[in-house]
Amino acid sequence: MSSEENLCPKTRLASRGDRKLVTPSLETPRLILRPLELADAEQAQVLFPQWEIVRYLRNVVPWPYPTDGAHRYYRDVALPAVERGDEWAWTIRLKSNPDKLIGAISLFRSETDNRGFWLGQPWHRQGLMTEACDAVTDYWFERLKFPVLRVPKAVANTGSRRISKKQGMRVISVEDRDYVSGRFPSEIWEITVDEWRARQQSQFGGR
Repeated sequence: MSSEENLCPKTRLASRGDRKLVTPSLETPRLILRPLELADAEQAQVLFPQWEIVRYLRNVVPWPYPTDGAHRYYRDVALPAVERGDEWAWTIRLKSNPDKLIGAISLFRSETDNRGFWLGQPWHRQGLMTEACDAVTDYWFERLKFPVLRVPKAVANTGSRRISKKQGMRVISVEDRDYVSGRFPSEIWEITVDEWRARQQSQFGGR
């Protein structure tokens, strides 16, 4: 979850015509990423309010989490941002059980905070979030036409940092940031469209 920041010149290069691009469903070998709907709040409310999930999210997430927190966030923040063309948001579902929400992932039009995600605890350590991140990162570069993707990570958030490393991202700056669990040293990770395409070419032999 993220708030909009001042946009850098590089980020502004994305075509304004993409603002109204309808968010599509995306697929990976094991996952379906389905565009976020308000009705998804009921399932998210059950899975999301766990300390291990929220501890390294930005401190705009209320804690203790309200009983209607997911509904209010989707209704008042996420879905209006999607409508404006400032966010692209998906729920994460297993192909083997597509009716069950297991997490969420979003892209943001921002200077240093372009992607955020969470995954329910029963599905951790299975490589599922790496699959989801690869799908939305490719969408960021190849459909939305942004030239660079940047994501902040608490240094202590080893699982999230591991995903960035797998994606070929690199640290470009270090700063302190406020999270639900406190203020911690954080890294800004970056990958450019050329670096992403080179990675895809190396791994998959191109498109």
